[in-house]
Amino acid sequence: MNKNFYCLGLMSGTSMDGIDGSIIYSNGVDNFEVIQNFYYKYESKLNEKLSYIKNKIINFKNLKYYEKDLNDLEREITILHAKFANKIIKNSNKEIDLVGFHGQTIYHNSDEKISKQLGDGILLSQLIKKKIVYNFRENDIKNNGNGAPLAPVYHAAIAKKIKKNNTVFLNIGGISNETFIDQNYNFSAKDLGPGNCLSDLWIRQKTKNIFDESGNIARSGKINKILLDQSLDNYFNNKISNKRSYDVNDFDISSFRGLTLEDGAATIIEFTKEILANKISSKNIICCGGGRKNKFLIERLEKKIEKKIINIDDFKIDGDFIESQAFAYLAIRSFLNLTISFPSTTGCSNESQGGTII
Repeated sequence: MNKNFYCLGLMSGTSMDGIDGSIIYSNGVDNFEVIQNFYYKYESKLNEKLSYIKNKIINFKNLKYYEKDLNDLEREITILHAKFANKIIKNSNKEIDLVGFHGQTIYHNSDEKISKQLGDGILLSQLIKKKIVYNFRENDIKNNGNGAPLAPVYHAAIAKKIKKNNTVFLNIGGISNETFIDQNYNFSAKDLGPGNCLSDLWIRQKTKNIFDESGNIARSGKINKILLDQSLDNYFNNKISNKRSYDVNDFDISSFRGLTLEDGAATIIEFTKEILANKISSKNIICCGGGRKNKFLIERLEKKIEKKIINIDDFKIDGDFIESQAFAYLAIRSFLNLTISFPSTTGCSNESQGGTII
């Protein structure tokens, strides 16, 4: 039996609104306990800077062109993570052994085999005086993987704990991905398509809000069937529909720009729902991620697949913190030289270890 560690996982997702933090106690294999979850909200100015630079980085050349801006942002983000982590560590009655530091994904392109996260593991280690595990995706990419998704091994651990097999864990973040757990708790995974990213972008462009709470704006709109069908035809007739791993920049909302706020929101939710319903592997679904709170999206998806979608919170698991918990779990696995990516999840050639330890 491997030793158990207290690990703090830090994750900033595609919404770029803040940092999720989770302390777990685990051996990285068959035992884990969630100790506590935390959230740090970014100031709107930082959110705007991140959104601006994310929209500018649309190919590999942009990474070089905006290198100074990215370096400055990386330092700012790392210092914020350090302040957040130090506060958690100071107030915790547990001795934190490790910190899993995902950072902020700023560019992900599986075709180019590039996944760029902003986050300086060395600086973070200096600022919080703890062992840091970061740079989780690089080794998978070197091993012909897509660099994502990495959470499935943690989803499988949850499935065993709550005794749910033959089930899909549907994670709706900026991008939607699934982990399919078979009857023997073997797992496979893939990205499905957009999650919150298109709806969030539409709301940010049209209002001062950053997302459509509960999908209420979309619910009040009317679906534009012509634009919807055109967009779906374009998507499913494009090679992008067969990708295993996506970035938010793989999708855009330009075809909906002439619509009203409400009609555009409704049509975008319908577009997202149709892709998810087409690609999801099972009708036994447990949903996590921020998108589970978009009641309108969930209702539309349930109607399409003719099946009730279970909210992971129903199992007394906070669905907002699955990914920060996952990167704590992955950090422990990295520290113990256990595999974190698999041919059935990222498409890598062989099961791969990963993460850089500072």
